[in-house]
Amino acid sequence: MRRRYSLMLLGAAVVGPVTAFAQSAKERRIGVLLTRPERQEIFRHAMRDLGHVEGQNVRFEFRPNTISDRLPGFVRELLELNVEVIVAAGSQSVRAAQQATRTVPIVMAPASDPVGTGFVESLARPGGNTTGISLLSTDLSAKRLELLKETIVSFSRATVLWDPDDPPAALALRETERAARELGIALQVIGVKQVPEFDAAFATAVSGSSEAIVVLSAPVLSINAARIGDLAIRNRLPSIGISSDMAQEGCLLSYGPSFDYVFRRAAAYVDKILKGAKPGDLPVEQPTKLELVINLKTAKAIGLTIPPSIFARADEVIE
Repeated sequence: MRRRYSLMLLGAAVVGPVTAFAQSAKERRIGVLLTRPERQEIFRHAMRDLGHVEGQNVRFEFRPNTISDRLPGFVRELLELNVEVIVAAGSQSVRAAQQATRTVPIVMAPASDPVGTGFVESLARPGGNTTGISLLSTDLSAKRLELLKETIVSFSRATVLWDPDDPPAALALRETERAARELGIALQVIGVKQVPEFDAAFATAVSGSSEAIVVLSAPVLSINAARIGDLAIRNRLPSIGISSDMAQEGCLLSYGPSFDYVFRRAAAYVDKILKGAKPGDLPVEQPTKLELVINLKTAKAIGLTIPPSIFARADEVIE
């Protein structure tokens, strides 16, 4: 992953001089609710591949997507700048954008269960001003518990970290609880809305005799993956998250869509909208590529041996 990112930056450097040429007659302005610099670069690179070059014919207005109480203000700023499209990373961002406008196109990049949360009418015919990528977080909840069950011998208790303010979190939690009952796993559920609550959450997990940590989808959790990974290692708790970021930052496992793919597809949606397509007519995509990532350094740090059956299915192993 890091090697791909380095190559991406090299590509950006090669394309950079193009911006020295004359500006186009119209510079399109795109608002993007997205914090992580590496994902911003993926999006920039994908847009560049489609002919939208920053500083030449397009301008990106980036705003954070991890400060939930400030999202409405960030969206207002973007609308005041007359952006033509808003790319919203995460369900909280999508909700803030929809509450602010029903006319400016919104591209979900991604959103969890957009039909269940009411963001779109259906995946095939979204309707309204919103389309994009669905994260499938509820559908994958059972699979993540199965992976933990296969990885940890005699596994029977887990703590789930979630953000009650994230729109689809209740749906993902319900699916996780259903899967836990079928697998015979007792769950302890802890809501986490801000970083200062992380230490207490892990202390509660340890005192409750949890044997693993399950991290659901939420901006406050994904952007603080390194903190979660560190706490999981210090407390010798195997952990699993929804994206490769979580494993790269210290979680034992991650299983979910490739975010490289998600942001390349988000760029494709923006390209179509800029060329005249209506978001309500563009079907919502569900990622077909799912990645299982194992952090072997974390496994060694907590004294856990990864079974061969899990290794055999891994898309990436961090050593």
